[in-house]
Amino acid sequence: MRLGWLAIVVLIGGITAAAAQGPASTAPKQIKVHLVNSAGEDAGVATFKTVKNGVKVKLELKNLRFGMHAVHIHENPVCDAPDFAGAGGHFNPDGRQHGFLNPMGHHNGDFPGGISIGEDHAGEATFVLQSISLDPGAPNSLFLHGGTSIVVHAKPDDQKTNPSGDSGNRIACGIIQR
Repeated sequence: MRLGWLAIVVLIGGITAAAAQGPASTAPKQIKVHLVNSAGEDAGVATFKTVKNGVKVKLELKNLRFGMHAVHIHENPVCDAPDFAGAGGHFNPDGRQHGFLNPMGHHNGDFPGGISIGEDHAGEATFVLQSISLDPGAPNSLFLHGGTSIVVHAKPDDQKTNPSGDSGNRIACGIIQR
């Protein structure tokens, strides 16, 4: 009988401990976003993963022009080729200026660098962004207002010119949604 009571006490203690932890987070740990280029071809994948100090973004892109290209998170979950204008402006819930060299701070959707596309028309890059979140309840969540988009631009980002770093036309896009 003693062992039975002990088991009940342990079980009740376990339930109490589980209840004290609260509900499990609804934030995805990782999402993959497929991008298309302005011709509607597969342009690769962006993987977003929650890490200790922000969101790690791994880009594995293809079918893009040779050279350096800016990458930004844009405010709307729209990728309407060929110009991707429906993606809107940069994701910026904090209301800051553009670029990591701007003394007024940078947009939440700004990346600290770009991606180099090689002569094979492919490239990879990884960034950790502290200004975004995959938690749907966070004020800087990529899922605000139904989602956002990731956009690759024709030119590199100068990290200071408002509103887009003089990064040129939008050449690839992917929708970020849960």
